[in-house]
Amino acid sequence: MKKYIVFLLSFYSTFVFSQKVESYKLTKQEISERELENVTAFPIYKAFEFSDKGGVYELVLGENQKTVSKKDTLNTKIQAICVVNDHGGFLEKWRINDLLENTIPKETNIWFWTKYCSTKDIDGDGYIEPIIVYGTRNEDGYIRRVKIITVYKNKKYVIRAVECDLDDCRSFEKDQNWNTLPQKIKTYINQLTEKMRKEQDLLLKNG
Repeated sequence: MKKYIVFLLSFYSTFVFSQKVESYKLTKQEISERELENVTAFPIYKAFEFSDKGGVYELVLGENQKTVSKKDTLNTKIQAICVVNDHGGFLEKWRINDLLENTIPKETNIWFWTKYCSTKDIDGDGYIEPIIVYGTRNEDGYIRRVKIITVYKNKKYVIRAVECDLDDCRSFEKDQNWNTLPQKIKTYINQLTEKMRKEQDLLLKNG
């Protein structure tokens, strides 16, 4: 009987724990119902809700859509903001801002690469580690910059890459604190980087 009770308690605690970590993309209606338009001044490109041991979070990805045409939508600025609902308002946990750089050839677009973004509990600690990926493209149509930002315990760990045909203008740099991330997260990011190399024909390396 004791073994049966222990089994039930173990099963229940595992079930409750698993229920705490989840994530999904919000529809336009859900974005409106949660009034997430008030979180960012930019048009919302995509938004996600995720929950873990820390609570329930809303992640809003905004792009300023500076030029909109039938062919393409070009952004000059982007913004990612993570908030929690706090007594009817929003309490900001972290944010990411970026914009086009003045380069030759000229950068013409910056956008969130949501195909490679994720909101998962990578290391199994009960907390989700959001990964935000975005890039820029220049006027010649080539990808110039790529950033991979991991948010671990509300702190950002960034990989910055510049694509270039010439060795001396190509770079791939990790923040000094990047190696302090748990090994499971580093392995996941390394696998993600390799996936991007193959799928997007990127170098993502120094020199």
